[in-house]
Amino acid sequence: MAESKKEMKKETLLGLHTKREEDFGKWYSQVVTCGEMIEYYDISGCYILRPHAYSIWEQIKDFFDCEIKKLGVENAYFPMFVSERALNAEKDHVEGFAPEVAWVTRSGNSELEEPIAVRPTSETVMYPIFAKWIKSHRDLPLKLNQWCNVVRWEFKHPTPFIRSREFLWQEGHTAFATKAEADVEVREILKLYAAVYEDLLCVPVVQGVKSEKEKFAGGLYTTTVEAFIPGTGRGIQGGTSHCLGQNFAKMFSIEFESEGGSKKMIWQNSWGLTTRTIGVMIMVHGDNKGLVLPPRIAPFQVVVVPIPNSKLSETEREQLKNGAHKLQEALVGAGVRTKLDDRDNYTPGWKYNHWELKGIPLRCEFGPRDLQNGTCVLVRRDTGAKEVLNIDQLPVKTSQLLTQIQKDMLARAVSQRNAAIATVLEWKDFVPALEQKKLVLAPWCEDPESEEEVKRKSSAESEGGAAKSLCIPFEQPPLPKGTKCFVTGKPATCW
Repeated sequence: MAESKKEMKKETLLGLHTKREEDFGKWYSQVVTCGEMIEYYDISGCYILRPHAYSIWEQIKDFFDCEIKKLGVENAYFPMFVSERALNAEKDHVEGFAPEVAWVTRSGNSELEEPIAVRPTSETVMYPIFAKWIKSHRDLPLKLNQWCNVVRWEFKHPTPFIRSREFLWQEGHTAFATKAEADVEVREILKLYAAVYEDLLCVPVVQGVKSEKEKFAGGLYTTTVEAFIPGTGRGIQGGTSHCLGQNFAKMFSIEFESEGGSKKMIWQNSWGLTTRTIGVMIMVHGDNKGLVLPPRIAPFQVVVVPIPNSKLSETEREQLKNGAHKLQEALVGAGVRTKLDDRDNYTPGWKYNHWELKGIPLRCEFGPRDLQNGTCVLVRRDTGAKEVLNIDQLPVKTSQLLTQIQKDMLARAVSQRNAAIATVLEWKDFVPALEQKKLVLAPWCEDPESEEEVKRKSSAESEGGAAKSLCIPFEQPPLPKGTKCFVTGKPATCW
């Protein structure tokens, strides 16, 4: 009994020891471990996704998979290994990924005749096969997607979900007869990525196109959804949809016979979304109590916590437990993902902290007085607001609250993001805005060399390191005639 009390005392030390506003990086590391999202592994940059995190990825996967199938995309699976010859076929592409490619050079004690790369992405795995499958205009469009892992041997500081050496993603690879068809799909996919962030994760994003310097290596153009992390004042790439043009088609000789009988090159797209989505969500919504999960992707949307006390008889305890079970059954029957925490080796207070740390959107408290009165108490994770209601109202009220929480979380995130946007017209105001953790909107001349100038000057003038462009937003504010580029002074062509 003494050992049990000692153990329980240790368990009550549950919680975060670092505040978000004091040390964001340390806070984030504690949230993802204490919130049971990841476990560290003995290979740097590789992490174990615990069920709490993987369930969120499954929610994202199920939503996106359903949507792309409506567009005629089919799932397939290609090998994770790439021959050196195939990887080197597209010069710009391989140069863009070369520093991150992991190579298999040995089997047992024997050196391989030819090193084999582990896929950093699958263009060079899939496109030689596309050349076999596509011969006629009747074979188009070809729309494939695969859910898999990739390896990119990052040398930067690894961060769970945000930057890791192995991660999960989906990668779509499609082929069309015309550029017009490819262009339409690029934007369709980007809208779905925006929906993942905004409709599921309550994270607002900016949709736009990458600059020539920041576009996908070997591609024609890259569209992107960019999120903003208020805690760091930094933007982060959320997902990309690329039009590859005909560059890869030329490299891998992917031709088709048109309806008129002539030989033509296909137009291609590729697009990918990763488990980075989870990290961005955590960074945007998490607080000093832990995770704050949007209801649509939370593994459990409600946790039911019975509150016994020492004065209850065994019969009364059993009645309380049975009542809590009925609450769970009613919620599950209403389609609400519900967890009943009736463990008797933890106090109700410990359970409150535990489930707050894990970010469950609603807590349903049920004590002896509730049993007598036919009531229960709902507590919101995002605001802490409490509401007493009759048990027969629970299913309907819970569904309404979950919908409201989803809306409120997005609205708060949009408000935070918008408040952080600073319009800057001249260089003298650029670095000060960044140091105030602002997301800068500036007029630009689209000169690739100016991007290097921004990096050099911002690195020299700022303690936060070099700045780089996120995207050219599709929604462009009016650009008054005569507006100058904020860095070069040349005529600006866009924001």
